[in-house]
Amino acid sequence: MRAFKTIFTIILTAALAISCSSDDKDNSPKFETENPLAAYYTATGFSTVSNFINSGDYEFGLAFTPTVKGKIKAITLKLPATNSSVRVTIWDYTAKTVLRSETLNVATADVEVKKEISELALDKDKKYMITMNSNDWYKKNKADLSNTTYPVTAGKIRIEEYRWISGTAQIFPTNVSANYNAGDLSFDFQQTE
Repeated sequence: MRAFKTIFTIILTAALAISCSSDDKDNSPKFETENPLAAYYTATGFSTVSNFINSGDYEFGLAFTPTVKGKIKAITLKLPATNSSVRVTIWDYTAKTVLRSETLNVATADVEVKKEISELALDKDKKYMITMNSNDWYKKNKADLSNTTYPVTAGKIRIEEYRWISGTAQIFPTNVSANYNAGDLSFDFQQTE
């Protein structure tokens, strides 16, 4: 009987240890993935859309700051024309250096493409920029063509400004415009802590 109690105690202790170990893993916070583009368009009032196809090459996109530590998991893009090799760049805004460069294939016009990428960690309150290089884009603005007021909060991402520069080179954009956004370029962001 004593051997039975000892074996029972060992099995019970092992079962509790395994149970506690798996409970610890389940207690880690789970954060939803979010894409800031729709909230950005709602907040800016950029609801009038014009299609630009073969309209000159530009490097253009949005400067942004995460309000929490997180990571980019995917890039999303929609164009009014097909393009098998759209270069998308994620920049360190302050250093104006390339953090990541990806090529997206937009096989069908007016259909969003999502490209899963190896996760890119982003620091809280650090300024970044995401740009694409294309000669096709959607131009979105207010009906009265007035400026929007930046920054714009879209979930856990604060959009700081829209920037652009002419050409095909991978150059940090120097021109700033507040009365429109060109391109349905964005990313999937997930908070990590």
